[in-house]
Amino acid sequence: MSDTDKNKIIDVQQIMKMIPHRYPILLVDRIIDFEAGEYAVGLKNVTMNEPHFIGHFPGIPVMPGVLIVEAMAQTSAILVVETLGEEAMGKVVYFMTIDNARFRKPVVPGDSVHIHVEKVRQKGPVWKFQGTAKVDGKVCAEATFSAMLTDQEAG
Repeated sequence: MSDTDKNKIIDVQQIMKMIPHRYPILLVDRIIDFEAGEYAVGLKNVTMNEPHFIGHFPGIPVMPGVLIVEAMAQTSAILVVETLGEEAMGKVVYFMTIDNARFRKPVVPGDSVHIHVEKVRQKGPVWKFQGTAKVDGKVCAEATFSAMLTDQEAG
């Protein structure tokens, strides 16, 4: 690990160069901590303006758990791309598995979600991660998941 990796901040403009996600499915606003090949901490600021709150749930806005897991996946994709650098050019990171997902506390508008992802292992293009989402230091969700780095397919 280089000293420049530790506490590295990656802003949303850099994130959009690294992963293909855009509104309304881009779920990471910033990377606030990072160590190449090891872990990343993403930040998602939840606002009432997000389209899923129209129906989930009217009058009681709760961020869908599947979107919290997607935020973990996006944070891990950023970790993979930033770790591999040039090797990741022209490639995309696809979800393969989600295991042991647990939802502990609702995430609501006004929350700042800290998304912690840690590499469990890597074998070739397949990476396995442990993810935890926290608001105010309290665990809201956690999951183990894997993803594969592959060539980006033409649409």
